[in-house]
Amino acid sequence: MKIIDFDKYKKEWKNWDFKMWMSPSVRDYYSIVLDRAHSNTKQLVAWVKEYSILKDGKQVNIGQKEIKVLPAAASLFEELQSKIGEEVHVGEWMEITQTLINEFAQVTDDHQWLHTDVVRSEKDSPFKTTIAHGFLTLSLLPKLTESVSPDKSAYPYAKMTVNYGLNKVRFPYPVKAGSTIRAHSRLIKVTPLKRGLQIEKEISVEIKNTRRPACVAESIVRIYF
Repeated sequence: MKIIDFDKYKKEWKNWDFKMWMSPSVRDYYSIVLDRAHSNTKQLVAWVKEYSILKDGKQVNIGQKEIKVLPAAASLFEELQSKIGEEVHVGEWMEITQTLINEFAQVTDDHQWLHTDVVRSEKDSPFKTTIAHGFLTLSLLPKLTESVSPDKSAYPYAKMTVNYGLNKVRFPYPVKAGSTIRAHSRLIKVTPLKRGLQIEKEISVEIKNTRRPACVAESIVRIYF
């Protein structure tokens, strides 16, 4: 009669990682679920309802069978899908004055001499003048893209527009005091939500008479109907 050493198999089972058999996408999802489960059970339940993955190029929401898209959102989604990759907006020119730079320094408590000391910058700065804070340029994106203008609303039928964040931000070239800038927006992605759409754009801030942009950022906005 063959005797099975259960202690031996128990150790092997304990060390066996079944994640090795998962596909990469499922493995990543499983790891995230475990992390959330360890941190907070209630947050996990809420997160699972909202979490979505891509399957065959389409969005699949975990915890719900389908997304019911409102007619207004569906119509806008179809319209925007045809514009993916296109430049959809060019803003007005705006001058970045030393007064504006000083005011931003006052609000953020960032008084580095490169931004606020005109005399020293003319002598020691490689740009021979003061320059705007990178975050000042970034903070102006809503104005530069006219997304906060009530008279030029890109989505007039939306009940609410929310700044959802940024995927990536770079400041390739500084904005010198007295420079004039404007924004170019290119549509890169549109995703249906339960009550609206998530819209992603690449925004490039042009400096007049300068080859390199001041800022390049991927912006995410959610609109609700």
